[in-house]
Amino acid sequence: MLEPLKALPQQIGLDNDTPIQLAADTGDFSEANVDACEAAQIAPLIAQKRESHSGWLERRLAPALVMPDNPTALDRMRHTLATPEGKAAYGLRKCTVEPTFGIIKQVMRFRQFSVRGLERVKGEWGLVCLAFNLKRVAVLNG
Repeated sequence: MLEPLKALPQQIGLDNDTPIQLAADTGDFSEANVDACEAAQIAPLIAQKRESHSGWLERRLAPALVMPDNPTALDRMRHTLATPEGKAAYGLRKCTVEPTFGIIKQVMRFRQFSVRGLERVKGEWGLVCLAFNLKRVAVLNG
């Protein structure tokens, strides 16, 4: 997957000096993946574990992480993720559709279609999307 990502700047008209970052969740974390990203000259931003919601103030007020001497690719990624810029870049993942599908599966408990045929499935999916959007409107309006 790194090769198509590396070719992306040319496809969308950016120059080769534009840094490329890869933001991924814990399911994609491994030291081998971090090393592969760096070898492809792509800055990895991969979560290593799920952080709990408690303790956010301590994390917010914690001193900046110090880069060790002779850092590995994993050390560099950890340091980047601890900086405000790295946190902001990783936070852009929230703009993707991935949370929407997670909410539909976990919160709304929609895991499989109850009808057969493409037209009927499209209709059922339309209802699921409508229900999701109505839920979002209700939440956003308080």
